[in-house]
Amino acid sequence: MRRKIGLLSVVLVVAMLLPASVLARSATTFPEIIPLPNGFQPEGIAVGYGTEFFVGSLATGAIYEGDLRTGGGSILVPGEEGRVAVGLAFDERSGYLIVAGGPTGLAYVYDTRTGEEVATIPLAGAGNFINDAVVTRSAVFFTSSFEAVLYRVPLLAGGGLPDPVQVQALTLSGDWQQVPGAGVFNANGIDATPNGKTVIIVNASLGNLYRVNPRTGQAALIDLGGETVTMGDGILLDGKTLYVVRNFANELAVVQLSPDLASGTVTNRLTNPAFRIPTTIDELGHRLYLVNARFDVENPGPDTEYEVVQVIKP
Repeated sequence: MRRKIGLLSVVLVVAMLLPASVLARSATTFPEIIPLPNGFQPEGIAVGYGTEFFVGSLATGAIYEGDLRTGGGSILVPGEEGRVAVGLAFDERSGYLIVAGGPTGLAYVYDTRTGEEVATIPLAGAGNFINDAVVTRSAVFFTSSFEAVLYRVPLLAGGGLPDPVQVQALTLSGDWQQVPGAGVFNANGIDATPNGKTVIIVNASLGNLYRVNPRTGQAALIDLGGETVTMGDGILLDGKTLYVVRNFANELAVVQLSPDLASGTVTNRLTNPAFRIPTTIDELGHRLYLVNARFDVENPGPDTEYEVVQVIKP
């Protein structure tokens, strides 16, 4: 305790001696727009240690590592033909980045300290779409957009993968509604409560939110009082506030949930001139970060620009 107080005193003295211009610059060093490599075709984002962040490529499965403070970055994992990176989840215990592989039906696990591949995990069969992922204390969960299934991969206490890796397919049941049709996106974004006892999933087509038992797949509809969050993509649970990225609506819906997560109220619908079909979301303190996927570009090429957009929590 004394060391913390002593350090704080030193910091305060130094701050008093610094010119106001230096203090102003230090308070605004987090850029509102962070450019990604041209032609990258991003989708998922995850914040790692400190101010580092990761974005995956739909086109090649590459992983870009950047710094939210400086806006700089570089390729951590080079792309490969046939690989796809959609939703991302970071496990701070192991430093692993877990990647949903979209139409490949696979999940990939990378060590963010080295960029090395830890595992490739087969999940769904051909014709399905592994969309997003969330890490809890005991497992990592994946949504599969074209089937009413939640995939669960158990983790070791330190976040490592058991040998062999186990995969459990949990049928989404209860209130869950699956919209039929080839290529219809249902389960999309996913997040979990801090204790891992409940996961929340958005159905992109219906605009419904569900709280799901991560052991059984039993789903209960979250009552939004008649409102919906159609086009719901990535989601972020922050206490009892749920942020839902509505991609083609270029909107971030803010939902205030009840203590038991049984109901919620859409309290805000945030827009930003910099939104260009945002898809996924993560946070650092009071800042939110959304990836512009630019799905409105019909034929994206090597010169197509992409970026991460910062939004301050309301």
